Amino acid sequence: MATLLVVEDDRKTNDAICEYLKPAGHKVIPAYDGGDALQFFRENSIDLVVLDIMLPHVSGLSVLHEIRRTSTTPVLMLTAIEDEYTQVMSFDEQADDYMTKPFSMVLLGRRITALLRRSGQAPLPQTITFGDVTINFSGYTASDSTGKIDITPKEIDLLRLLVEHKGLVLTRSQILDELWGADYPIIDRTVDTYIKNLRKKLRLDCIVTVKGIGYKYEVQP
Repeated sequence: MATLLVVEDDRKTNDAICEYLKPAGHKVIPAYDGGDALQFFRENSIDLVVLDIMLPHVSGLSVLHEIRRTSTTPVLMLTAIEDEYTQVMSFDEQADDYMTKPFSMVLLGRRITALLRRSGQAPLPQTITFGDVTINFSGYTASDSTGKIDITPKEIDLLRLLVEHKGLVLTRSQILDELWGADYPIIDRTVDTYIKNLRKKLRLDCIVTVKGIGYKYEVQP
């Protein structure tokens, strides 16, 4: 997996991001100020940077400017500042994405996955196979040795979400927010029904229930 540099001066936030990303197999390097961030970036082969704007010593925009002098490594700006000028400045300095606090950890994970995929570091296959079952994500189909399996687009989206966050526990609320939207009138137990259908239709044993929390996609070596 990828090597990520997380630059955030709030230690609790930095630690939370790092702990969230590690189970996916990423190597995560924390930095708490701009000077350390630049040093770590020069000393390591970094695949993606999560970069706060408001940093001590050297600002996030200055760090981004220095990175862009020598590298096209994907950079996702993370900050509490939501004004248009700051966002425009970030993109003028060639930031790849921008998130404001407070943020969804699941959404952060998905944006990181998308940026890594775009840069060729974490390609999500268009098809995935479990035994004799093949799922085509782009075509929203599934089949086995007997032919086509009856599966809904939302079930395919749920499986894709879990696969993209391999090793990470997703709560029912996070899954609902990602697939149905925060304002959609749907209950947590709906997720349980979809998980049950996936397991039954595709004969999956890689979707693990984490009691009292949610679900994760986990493949045994």
